[in-house]
Amino acid sequence: MSESKSELSVVNPNAAGIDLGADYHWVSVPEGRDSLSVRRFACFTADLHELANWLKHCGIQTVAMESTGVYWIPVFQILETAGFEVKLVNARHVQTVPGRKSDVLDCQWLRQLHSYGLLSGSFRPDDPICVLRSYIRQRDTLIKSASAHIQRMQKALTQMNGQLHRVISDISGTTGLAILRAIVAGERDFAKLAALKDGRIHARRRLQQLSRGTTEANWCLS
Repeated sequence: MSESKSELSVVNPNAAGIDLGADYHWVSVPEGRDSLSVRRFACFTADLHELANWLKHCGIQTVAMESTGVYWIPVFQILETAGFEVKLVNARHVQTVPGRKSDVLDCQWLRQLHSYGLLSGSFRPDDPICVLRSYIRQRDTLIKSASAHIQRMQKALTQMNGQLHRVISDISGTTGLAILRAIVAGERDFAKLAALKDGRIHARRRLQQLSRGTTEANWCLS
């Protein structure tokens, strides 16, 4: 990098670089902007606002940081709200930038690359789209989690030889949940459990068999 430095012109003189971490963030600004050109900030909200104020004090306009896990999200939001242009850089793109990293901190290396205009930010949609995307992802997570819990209930029933999921197709439906809640509450009478069926359920005949105690229902509770 030192050989080609003279050939590169500074595109972003007011650039800063941030090395994100779980406990601390290291921030680098150009030399001469403050008594310290590299500072460490904790990850609490008050510290992130202090970081933004320090960058303003140093005359910083644009900031580059790597998209490390989810640590970048609060930093990005606070800095963007404070009026900074924030470049969220893919770590793989930084590794492919020509040049050699010398004995400097990651935040200094990011600032140097960003000052030469060698970093491109990842696409990030507007805030309303980000909120909607978060809701969609949370919904998908809850659906997958619900499926896993239903499988655990079926496994627990099978271990007790309670073949409810073979009598009705969906144990998470109105009838299935009513019977499960009654079982958890201590009910063991087949007739009372079968009487909890919903009128719309298709497995009515099998539940009637269950209430009469026939073996065709294939359900035994110890």
